[in-house]
Amino acid sequence: MKDGICFIFGAGEYFKQPPEPKPGDFVIAADGGYAYLESNKIPVNLFVGDFDSSDRIPDNTEKITLPQMKNETDTAAAIEAGLERGYRVFHIYGGTGGRLDHTLANIQCIAGLAERKASGFLFAEDTVITAVRNGALSFPAGARGIVSVFAAGGDAIGVNEEGLKYSLKDAVLKNTRPVGVSNEFTGLPAEISVREGTLIVIFPKNVTPL
Repeated sequence: MKDGICFIFGAGEYFKQPPEPKPGDFVIAADGGYAYLESNKIPVNLFVGDFDSSDRIPDNTEKITLPQMKNETDTAAAIEAGLERGYRVFHIYGGTGGRLDHTLANIQCIAGLAERKASGFLFAEDTVITAVRNGALSFPAGARGIVSVFAAGGDAIGVNEEGLKYSLKDAVLKNTRPVGVSNEFTGLPAEISVREGTLIVIFPKNVTPL
């Protein structure tokens, strides 16, 4: 198991300053995401894709070439490659915007990582999307902004939201009723937890979970 972060760059939209991977991190270009990495001079460890959205193929870089007729997305295949290399924390950029179906697919991938006891963070323009399964997500004091919580893949049982403007205790959230939209941080330490099931949590990009 690796201690670093597996960064995945997709072909979606990008916003503001690019991230800066550190030594020990692993960078994967998911097909068209390579153009962003190249333009920002971010070194690539692995290229994964079917080359349908990339007009250039990097030389001297490890590649996993996927068939164009396939069941999984390039991002899903990149996540699998990161897991196989021992990474358990994933930061995904260029995975939102553009086609809505790909954004939804990437949110499903985040939920899938939680099911496999790994952590995924999908970075959008001003927010981050993550998932927690049968566990908790904590935030530090001083956090401000909107946080929304959704059930994924069925009912989420035993949901608690503490330290937020609207609290929940041992609640059941259904994936057909969006009652967890637009809660707010109060500046107090906060925690969102679920006893059984998976939650999708959307929070501001300037807030870092503990």
